Amino acid sequence: MNVKTAIAQGTELTGSRLTAEVLLGHAMHHDRVWFYAHPEQELREVEWLHYGRYLHERLKGKPTQYITHKQEFFGRDFRVTPDVLIPRPESELLVETVLKAAPDAALIIDACTGSGAIGITLALESRARIIATDISSAALTVAAANAQNLSAALSFVEADLLQSFSPNSADIIVSNPPYIAETDRATLQPEVRDWEPSLALFAGPGGTDIYKRLIPQARSILKSGGILALELGFGQKEALSALIKGWNQVRFLDDLAGIPRVLVCNKP
Repeated sequence: MNVKTAIAQGTELTGSRLTAEVLLGHAMHHDRVWFYAHPEQELREVEWLHYGRYLHERLKGKPTQYITHKQEFFGRDFRVTPDVLIPRPESELLVETVLKAAPDAALIIDACTGSGAIGITLALESRARIIATDISSAALTVAAANAQNLSAALSFVEADLLQSFSPNSADIIVSNPPYIAETDRATLQPEVRDWEPSLALFAGPGGTDIYKRLIPQARSILKSGGILALELGFGQKEALSALIKGWNQVRFLDDLAGIPRVLVCNKP
């Protein structure tokens, strides 16, 4: 089987040429551009076997990122496993917001770091000291490996949100926490519901349980005037507006789809 035929068969099976090319690239250790210059290249037996296995996993619903163990975020490749949420492009807005809000911040805490995408990116894009937390030791193992692979200097702490931090110590607290309502579980795409870690997805009946604990903790730990930046889900603007009462300069930023995606506010 040559590259052209393999891609055609993979496209027919998955319904996506992009998926077929990514999986074949993972099997052959080539990028997609290489295929356009070598359509007649014959697959070695081991490459054909790996490609077939990857296609089988994808047809069972396993996300492509968990097959290749790779997801791009802010122009960098992060390793992802089923122990961590797959980073989304929408979260790049959260990073951009933090970088613009306080370019001279001394300490930034990234709560619920998961793969480490947000904290590591901030460590590489700013001069601030970064501490990233997660309640999952398995997630922190993935995040630490990503930091090492990307030569990012930051600290990781296994903790439930912001436990063990001193009051009035942080300039910025940033988080993309679990925010999906348990009642919405059945409506999620099977790729998300059945494969991504529930611990990183769901936050009680209304999806706000983590915010209800995180926001008061952040108010204690932030310095006066410090910034809290949170990612939120579809339709959560009203609920978060109520939870953030008493904070200063509250603003919501829309993503490219026009959906309120990031909440930014300052500690009084």
